[in-house]
Amino acid sequence: MTCCRGIRGATTVTENSRDAILQATRQMLALMIRRNGIESADVASVLFTVTKDLDAEFPALAARQLGWIEVPLLCGYEISVAGSLPMCVRVLVHWNTDKGQKDIHHVYIHDAVKLRPDLSKLPPVDWQELETWISSHLS
Repeated sequence: MTCCRGIRGATTVTENSRDAILQATRQMLALMIRRNGIESADVASVLFTVTKDLDAEFPALAARQLGWIEVPLLCGYEISVAGSLPMCVRVLVHWNTDKGQKDIHHVYIHDAVKLRPDLSKLPPVDWQELETWISSHLS
């Protein structure tokens, strides 16, 4: 039975720049797409948040660059809590799928693995191969 499931992801950047935000967000989304078999036509909507120290670009642009043209996207700020992880982009993808909740692969990369170490057990990532895959999917 198809229902709407949430897929979480988070990543960090090393600087508040357009390129850094877009690259990190594309990497996170690419891993989510590949690990879960996501097709953009099945995505209901996506919510991105950034910490207050990131304002050089909207992370949603990375989804547009990957071809998610018709998907409703929204960006906002993550609430500022003392001691929280800085320079962080988070995402919640609402995805129509037949997969059960336990079969969803959430993606936490770079320093964001600290947020959910229980969900951060990815197989080794070949970052160069991932960038090649991303390049082939850019709109």
